[in-house]
This record gives sequence, structure tokens and C-alpha cells, in this order.
Amino acid sequence: MNKQQQSMLLQSASSFPPPKGTKLSYGTAGFRADASILQSTVFRIGILAALRSLKTGGSVIGLMITASHNKVSDNGVKIADPSGGMVTQDWEPFADSIANAPDPESLIQLINEFAKKENIPLDGAKAATVLLGRDTRPSGESLVKAAKHGICSVAGAVATDMGIVTTPQLHWMVRARNKGLKASELDYFEQLSSSFRCLIDLIPKKSGDNNPVGKLIVDCANGVGGEKLQVLKEKLNGLHLEIRNSGESGILNEGVGADYVQKEKVAPEGFGPADVGIRCASLDGDADRLVYFTVIPNGNNKIELVDGDKILSLFALFIKDQLSILGDKNEYQPRVGVVQTAYANGASTKYLNQLGLQVIFTPTGVKYLHGKAEEYDIGIYFEANGHGTILFSEQFLYWLEGRKNDPSSTAKGLEKQNAVKRLWAVTKLINQAVGDALSGLLLVEAILQHMGWSVDKWNELYHDLPSRQLKVKVADRSAVVTNYAETSVEKPPGIQEAINAITGKYPQGRCFVRPSGTEDVVRVYAEANTQEAADELATQVAKLVDQFLGFTAS
Repeated sequence: MNKQQQSMLLQSASSFPPPKGTKLSYGTAGFRADASILQSTVFRIGILAALRSLKTGGSVIGLMITASHNKVSDNGVKIADPSGGMVTQDWEPFADSIANAPDPESLIQLINEFAKKENIPLDGAKAATVLLGRDTRPSGESLVKAAKHGICSVAGAVATDMGIVTTPQLHWMVRARNKGLKASELDYFEQLSSSFRCLIDLIPKKSGDNNPVGKLIVDCANGVGGEKLQVLKEKLNGLHLEIRNSGESGILNEGVGADYVQKEKVAPEGFGPADVGIRCASLDGDADRLVYFTVIPNGNNKIELVDGDKILSLFALFIKDQLSILGDKNEYQPRVGVVQTAYANGASTKYLNQLGLQVIFTPTGVKYLHGKAEEYDIGIYFEANGHGTILFSEQFLYWLEGRKNDPSSTAKGLEKQNAVKRLWAVTKLINQAVGDALSGLLLVEAILQHMGWSVDKWNELYHDLPSRQLKVKVADRSAVVTNYAETSVEKPPGIQEAINAITGKYPQGRCFVRPSGTEDVVRVYAEANTQEAADELATQVAKLVDQFLGFTAS
């Protein structure tokens, strides 16, 4: 690092002192905290984003200011890598260390050491580009300024502010820019709307009534998804859509949004008895999660939830159907992998297995699911919370593009060509960078119309097993070591055998425990054939964990 660069960093860092007595840590997707203590962290992550761009040969990097489904007073920062996915896990310890450096001198020492280790040029000779985005939180504007200061304190780095966008939009733009494609917000809307229209145009005329129970009502969590969905609505004729909780009057994520609906299993604010029988969906605050639901008649605001597992199952079924139409055994056979975590309901895994699909488990966290899905020609992943997407390999896209132009003189040939076109439209509609509630919603709607299905028929694919989650306070969560997929415990010895013995007593019983990533608790998940049995199984295993690790179950 030359003197000029050192001076630039020292000068700007002194304007963003870290908050006293606060240690921040990089979570599953970046830093989140009360917005009032984040200026310094966001400034420093701005520096990291510029360094990441230099490290990747000047690729475009994304920096998003959002706290997703957290309360409005919180905010956060996350980084998008050149692929549009989350920043490589190798850089997470560096993010932690610079966020918590006590003073500008320590910060510069850490940057210098890291730049040397990673061979990152800090002489200003190479350009770096970072795209910035934020959600609708009032604190976002000042945090974007802090990020810009961080980026621009690295010689040769340029910050481009994309304004208020959804998190998936920013990831999409980063991916598109690095592929040399059109990458504006308008291009995003155009790609989603045209691929949706293509899927609707390809619906076979014999598919049911092609109109699943009329309109769709969408709860937008009083967040950024409201205004963006409005833009899509104006571009689409094939969708009868009503937007609620768009942020004009309510509070972000308060009694609304996908996280609230999925966890509480009740209708969000603004929904009630008048909505019984109507298909409803919920986005979260930055529009990267999606769940569906219907309001139960006389149910005291209770709902029938259609979660991420069901969305995954619908996508997997549709893709399998299209591939089976192509089904020439002598041809290239794409490898399809469905990726879940141990928290996926056992009934969904059984259903996917019955479809003949390969189901793979990873640890909890989108970065693990996404990484595993990349290993397949078609990798489909979702968490029950509604976060997920579909990834397609370059080899599969190349093969599909070659098939698009096959001449088709016979009826069977035409059917195959339509299947190819549908799969091609799916590759354009789904956001392959990251889970995206808007693109996911359009794909769900297109598939339901294709099948001629109501939301109730979709929900009948399988019936979730009753489940219960508990947590047990422990002195040291690191005492629990699980296998890679977090489905069984390897340490302390003896505990897994005891869990197996208890679980075996319950019909369709399944139970696992795993240490929390953020607090000294061990999480217990249990499933069984009745709610009473699931509750009992979870309680028994929580007591067992308490006996082994010596605190009290909560």
C-alpha cells in the first residue's frame, strides 16, 4: 500500500469510528444490527467490496443495505459476488476482523496484511466497480453514503448507486453486468415479464380451466416489494393481481410479510374473512422470500400455509414433466438435484423421492444450499421460509439453446419444442443469482395456470407432518458437533443413540438437534404423525439434551 492510499484510508476511516463496546459478527448473509450503530461497519464493508472487485480482476461487486425481515429500526449490509451469489465464505473472517478493528490504524494494518496475502493491488492502477442498493428503511440513505465513502477510499474504485431496489434485483444486476448482459432495473422487469408471457402463451389448451381461482392478493410486507410488484403488474395482462401492505401506510415487517406469516401461521394485517377462498401470497421486507396461503373460514385469522417446501415441489414437478416430454434416453440427460436442509418437512422429502428425484441435504443457510445446487445441471433449492431458486448449468443452457431451433413437423415434435421453450422461459424468469420473491411468484402463477390448478389442489400434493421446534439453553453450544447435513450428532458421544431410541417410539418420527449459529442454545426439531406426538418427541429430546449439557430446556 503506497502512502497516498494509506492517507486516503486513514482520513476517511477517522470519520467513521466504530461503536464502543459492540462486537458485530458476519451472519448467514452479512451484518445486521440496530441501524444507529452500523455507520462504521457499512463504511468498512464498502472497502471490502472494492477490494473484492480488485481481487476478481475488476468484476462488478454488489453491496446491499437491508435487514430483510427484521424490524424497521434495524439495518444491515450484504455483499454480492461476481456470480450474483453471496460473497465467498473465505472472506467472512476478514469481514469480521475489519468490522471490529478498534481504530483506523488497526484497520489499515488488517487491510494491508489481507491485500498482501490475497495479492490485491492497492496502487490505483486497476479499476474496481461496486453497485449499491438499499431497501425502503429510513436509515438506508445515510448508510449508502457511508458505503460510498468506504468504496471511494480505495484508489481506482467507483460506486454506482442503483437507488431503492429489492435485494434480488441488485444480485441480478451484478450477475448480468458480469456476463456482459443488459443490467438495468428496466431490463430486469422486461426479462421477467416477457418470460412469464412466454410461459402463459405455451399453456396447452386442454389444461383444466387455466384459471386458478381468479385473482391473487399479495402482502408486500410494507417494503420495497410493493412498488416493484406494481411495475410488474402494469406490464402483465395474464395476471389478476391485488397488492396490499405496499408500504404507503403500515410499518415494515410489523404483523406482515413472509417471515411473520410462515412463523405465526396467521394472516398478515389487512387480510380477513372477506379473503376466504382467495389465493394469497406474502413477500418479506426486501422481497427475497415468498410463501402462499389461504385464509381459513371462521378460523380466527388462521391460515392454510403453502411454504417454501411446497413451492420447491411445484417447481420440481413442472421441470420433471417438461424433461419427461423431451425424454429421449439416447440424448443428453441433465442431472437434476433437489437441495433441502434438515428443517424441510419429511413429507416433502418423501414426495420428491416418489417423483424419482435426487434429494440432497446441506447445513442450514442459503449459502450451503446454493453451493450444492450449483453442482447439478438443474439444481432446485428452497427453505421452508420461502427462500430459494433454481440454477441451470452452462452445459444445460447450451444444450437447451441447441434444441430450441429443432424443426418440428409432427405433433410429437411440436410438443417437444414447446417443452424446450418452456424450460428456456423458466431459465429467464427465475433469478439464478439468489432467491427472488417476485420472479418466484411469477413462476408459481405460470405453473398453476399451466396445470389448471387452484391453490388448494397444489396444497394437496402432500400433507405436512406435524412438527415442533424447541431450544435448549446450554453452557457451550460448541460442545454439540453434528454431521455435515446436521441430521445427526457426532459429539458428545452417546447422545445420538439416545435420540434414536426415543424417536423410534413415535410413528413417522424424525428428530434432530443442532447448535445455534448465534447464541448458546441447541435447537431441537421433531416430526411425528400427530401434533401431540411431535410435541412429546421434541420435549423428550430437549430433556435429553439438557441432561447431557446441563442447562434447562426453554
